[in-house]
Amino acid sequence: MWWIPISSQTPTGQTQLRVGRLTKAHGLKGAIKVELYTDDPERRFAPGSVFQLQVPTSSPWHGKTLELIELKWYNSHAVAFFKDVPDRSAAEALIKAILWVNQDVAESPAEDDAWYDHQLVGLAVMRDGVKVGVVSRVDHFPAQDLLLVMTESGAEVLVPFVKAFVPAVDVKAGVVTVTPPPGLFEELPEEELPDVELPDDVSTTEDDQTPEATL
Repeated sequence: MWWIPISSQTPTGQTQLRVGRLTKAHGLKGAIKVELYTDDPERRFAPGSVFQLQVPTSSPWHGKTLELIELKWYNSHAVAFFKDVPDRSAAEALIKAILWVNQDVAESPAEDDAWYDHQLVGLAVMRDGVKVGVVSRVDHFPAQDLLLVMTESGAEVLVPFVKAFVPAVDVKAGVVTVTPPPGLFEELPEEELPDVELPDDVSTTEDDQTPEATL
């Protein structure tokens, strides 16, 4: 089970943002490669930055925070050094951990076509001008992000958060427009049976008479 850092420890007026994921130990001195989920690493990964950790409940780091000493670049890869992570063994215990930071709710992303999770949750999901549900959660995965949509019937539908399926987001209007493939929000209609050419001596009419038995 994964612990998602949220709520009780978040100050009033703030939310939490996912800014990175630790992917691989680097060298012998506790350095860890970081997959960045931010366009502003200088700000998010400044020395002294403190991250809440999303790790399995069995991890010794569960419920703890991680303080950054320094972020360096090696062959275009971001590599971080953290306080209390002195060697490779300690670094490997943090692999796959996701890093979160506190963020003011009123602050918007600097880049276009980017939104924080708290801006998306609660928005109406519209398809062809018809409301099909509400965004209840945003799931983050290495390959892509997914919108969890609670439909009008109470079902949960995962929509890939890519331009092809989510062409427009209007936070001010409270609307997310989706263009999902057929069947994502409803059952596909049954395919019609193909026409089959029958032999000349076979009939499908109801008034066919059963031939009399030959004695």
